[in-house]
Amino acid sequence: MGSDVEIEHGFPHLETVHTAITALYKRLSPDTVRTFGASVLPLDVAFSADEDPYLGVQRVAGAMVRHLRLPDARMIVSFREMRHAGSIELAAGPEYFIELNSRFRSHREDIGAALAHEVMHVYLHRLDLAFNGTRDNEILTDTAAAYLGAGWLLLDAYRESSVSTQKLGYLTPEEFGYVLAKRALVFDEDPSPWFTSPQAYEAYVLGLARARRDERRPPLAAAGRLGRHRYTRDRRTGRGSAADGYAFEGHDPRRVSFPCPTCHQRIRVPVQGRLRARCGLCRTVLDCDT
Repeated sequence: MGSDVEIEHGFPHLETVHTAITALYKRLSPDTVRTFGASVLPLDVAFSADEDPYLGVQRVAGAMVRHLRLPDARMIVSFREMRHAGSIELAAGPEYFIELNSRFRSHREDIGAALAHEVMHVYLHRLDLAFNGTRDNEILTDTAAAYLGAGWLLLDAYRESSVSTQKLGYLTPEEFGYVLAKRALVFDEDPSPWFTSPQAYEAYVLGLARARRDERRPPLAAAGRLGRHRYTRDRRTGRGSAADGYAFEGHDPRRVSFPCPTCHQRIRVPVQGRLRARCGLCRTVLDCDT
């Protein structure tokens, strides 16, 4: 976080992101995921020029607590000099102690982003949902924050210029854009008008293009001509596609498995032409041409 930070780009963590989205649907249930249809709004986290930073940070933390429906959790937030954007002490609760980098006292526009990540740690801790290893667990936290409606703030905190560079979270900007786009496609909510950072908007556009590709991969009926050609060839030879994620199994009946474009749980359907399939996890109905 600063002018000497070299920012990673692209989609290097996508496999872990997909695993995180699947884990959210499994642990929360599709019905609970759908209760997060409305994101944290800019007004919820805005600071006025004359607002006391200590009172304001408690107000914004309260907005995150309400968004995640943690009514019996109290966030005690303070500032100190530190290398990272923030840290949290995860204990039994109901009080949780969050420390934010002291630079946020003067850069208040990004306090909501930092708190979105730290309060999500509490939410996942209470769900008893965690991945092995710090890196994967932080990617889970970023993915959950973005998918459940608070993480657009983390992408908006991304800025690159000749003067300074800043990015919060472990996902790349494009991966944040991707998760936000996956959310947008499910909830029909466009977060792009909320971005104050031009670089955040550009990353969202790239993420949206990648997310839409998930919905046009064979054996989905919306697959393009080249994808259909590859799939027809692979179906004859019985080979799967690492790029598109489908694999053929068995002989009688023959089946094809592929990731659900919504939750990335694998779906298995018979190889028998046009059919409709329902994902057993997120219940998305898919038009397929197998």
